[in-house]
Parts: sequence; structure tokens; C-alpha cells
Amino acid sequence: MKKKAKSISLAQGCAILIIVYIVLSIGLYFIAGEQFKSKHSENSIESVEAVKPIGEILKDDTVEQTFYMDEDILSNFTLKLATYERQNTGAVLVELIDASDKRVLFSKTVDIATLADNSFITLRPESYISGLKGKTLCISVSSQTGTPGNAVTLWYNDTVQQADRYSQLTLNGEPISGSLCYSVEKRVKLLFGQYYFVIMGLIGILLFAYCARLIHCSKTGKKSLGLNVINAFSRYNFLLKQLVSRDFKTKYKRSVLGVLWSFLNPLLTMSIQYLVFSTLFKSDIPNFAVYLMVGIVFFSFFNEATNMGLMSIVGNASLITKVYIPKYIFPVSRVMSSSINLFISMVPLLLMAIITRAPITPALLILPFSIICTIVFCIGMAFILSSAMVYFRDMQFLWSVLSMLWMYATPIFYPESILPQSLMFLFKMNPMYHFIRFSRTIILDGISPEPQAYLFCLIAAIVPFLLGTAIFKKAQDRFVLNI
Repeated sequence: MKKKAKSISLAQGCAILIIVYIVLSIGLYFIAGEQFKSKHSENSIESVEAVKPIGEILKDDTVEQTFYMDEDILSNFTLKLATYERQNTGAVLVELIDASDKRVLFSKTVDIATLADNSFITLRPESYISGLKGKTLCISVSSQTGTPGNAVTLWYNDTVQQADRYSQLTLNGEPISGSLCYSVEKRVKLLFGQYYFVIMGLIGILLFAYCARLIHCSKTGKKSLGLNVINAFSRYNFLLKQLVSRDFKTKYKRSVLGVLWSFLNPLLTMSIQYLVFSTLFKSDIPNFAVYLMVGIVFFSFFNEATNMGLMSIVGNASLITKVYIPKYIFPVSRVMSSSINLFISMVPLLLMAIITRAPITPALLILPFSIICTIVFCIGMAFILSSAMVYFRDMQFLWSVLSMLWMYATPIFYPESILPQSLMFLFKMNPMYHFIRFSRTIILDGISPEPQAYLFCLIAAIVPFLLGTAIFKKAQDRFVLNI
């Protein structure tokens, strides 16, 4: 006889939750690394327009560009090189030097055979260099192998003046008028990183206190919203699983390829849009295939989840009118069944990232955060749309138009840079903007987003969820009279 699985008590569940929270908090700090300790500075140096090459960098030649650090941290710098449209051999030495004491802060030998003509190369230290505020630094490029006809050059602009008295371009020690085509990413220290464990500790104490209150209410028989939610999902857990399974199977009923479409849909959509926007519109977004696919995967889930959630109450009218079932089960089950497709779609997305050599780092472990936030947001939207559909049947036609407008208002196939800065605050009110941007940072850059990105995702998920819950709770008592 098959033994019944032992259920977990409330106290055990709370203990597991607290342990998971502690592990995730510690893990997040080490995965996020410098992103929690500092952020991109508005004072970062942007490259000037390239006008002409400085000349072949031959053996024993040294090009130096000094600049002033008005921030404490430097994360990377770039240089624009040219190969004279030929295949060169050899190497150049790129160094970052503290001009005050000639101390080398960073050094890298660059194989010039791997360089593309007229391209920027990014030099990134293994860890951010800090303690630089108020110092003058020097980017030095030298060659020990360059010969005429077999050397690279650096682009510069001789029509601009240096940004300040600390900036100077020299060739073999001789000053040159103008500025090298280079950029420097400076970073500002964040208080969040300095007090991370204090903040997470306080949240942990609040979580512990709430768990203790739930256990106390359970023992004394007092009412609690948290207990009501836990008891409801525990009681209707089997029904929820059956509804999710039914919705997922119905989608692929009589389909030859079945679940395989969850792999093919994002790939085919990405291929078509990639062809249009990268070839016809000449998109210059780095790793555009992955950039595009992240947007497609997340927005396709949002579109599917909301469309299914829209019909969740009306589509189950026969069941709702005959037997008592918590009505919120139906929108939740529709979104959860759509989330299965989301998880399946993540497989071709990650495969595309590997094929295009996007950085595969531990930061990928943070990706579930944006996925969970997107799911919570979609549940809130499903509550709102399913309630509206009961009283206003034209909602299904109106939503098809609104969702299309929503898609074009989200940077899926175009870069954020083309958005007008004066209207940027409107675009940032779009929750999908934050979820997609968060995920792109992880997959394309291989790093954690900045702390404020986590906050924006939480707000974008929780506010619509609470609003949707309030609307659904108020409207559900009259569903039977209108469906």
C-alpha cells in the first residue's frame, strides 16, 4: 500500500523559509559582488568622435593619455583601434598607471591579430580598482613588435580640447593636441553595499517575527490573512494542480509537435525579427539575437498569461455556478500553466546565449528573481482582466489592442537609447520594462543589476498584484450573477 506523504507543519515550514532566506541573502551578496557596492557614475568619460589615426605604433613607441578621477572606483576603459584594413601580427601592451607614483594598476597584452578594424576594445580588470578619487591616471599603449606595415594605430580627435588640465595626450613623451578616442567607466560607492547585512538582517528579523505571529495565531485560533492564504492553498492544492495540468494539456491538444512549440515559438519569432531589425533596419545592438530573444520570451509569457487569465472566470462559468471553489484559483491556475511555457522557453534562450558567447557567470542564479516578479505581476493583471471580462465582454477585443500597444512601448526589438529622455519616466512606469531590463543585464552582461533594479522589479510586481487582488476580491461576489 502506498504511504501518504507526510505534510510539513507550519513551524517546520517557517523554519525552512527562514533558513532559505539566510542562504539566499548570503549567496546574493557574493554573486552580486561589486554591483551592490557601487553604481555607474554620470561623470564617466565618454569617447570623443574619431577623426584620424595617431600613426602606426611601432617598436618602442608609447602613446599615453592622462585623465582625472573625480570618483573613487574605475571598472573598465575602452580604446578605439584601427588595423589599416589588414591582418597584423604581434601584440601591444596596454597599462593603466597612477601618474603620481608610476604604479601600474592594470596591465594586459593584446594580441593584435584578433582585432577588428576601427573597433573599440574594452579592458576590464578582474576586480574594480578603488581608492582613485582625486588622482590622475594614465592609459599607456606601447609595442615591442610593431614594424612598418605590421602594426596597429589608435584613433584620436585633434579638433577637441582636453576636458581639464589633468588630461594630456602624448606620443613618446611629446604632447599632441587633441584627445584619444577612449572612454572610462567610473563608479560611485553605494551605502546599500556597505550596510547590506544590516538591511537584510532587519528584514530577516521582521520575517522571523511574522512567522512567530503565524504560529501563535495557529495555536490560539486567531484570524490571520497569512494563515487564510496558507490554508486555502493547502486545501485546494490538488485542484490547482489539476487545473494547471488541464490548461497546459489543452493548449497542445491534437498538436503534432506539442510541447516542442514552446522551444520553437521564441526561436522562430526571434529569427524573423532578427532578420528584419538587424538586416533591414541595421540594428547595432551588441549580441542583438540574445537581446531580442530575452524581450520576446518575457513578453510572450506576459501576453499568453494575460490572455488566458482574461477568460479564466468566464471560461469556467459552468464550474463556478455549480460548486463552491475559491474563484481566485482560476486566474492563478491560468498564469501558472503559462509559466510552464516560460520555463521551457528559457532553454532555447540560454542555448542562444551560449552559442553567441554571452558571459555565463554565477549571476544567472539571480534570473529566477525577475521570473518570479513577472509571474506575480501577471497574476495581478489576470485578476484585473478576469474581473473586467465578467462585466465588460468587449474587454477581450480591447485587450488585444492594448497588449499590442504595450509591446511597442517596451524595448523588445529597439534599444533604450532611442527613447526620448523627456518621456523616460513614462516608459519606466511599464513593469515589463524593468523585468526585461533586469534579465538582460544578467544574461548579456553576466553581472547582477544594481540594487535599485531589484527594488523597481519588486514594486512593479507587488503593486499590480495588490491592486488586482483588491479589485478581484470586491468584484467576485457578483460574478455568479453576470457570467
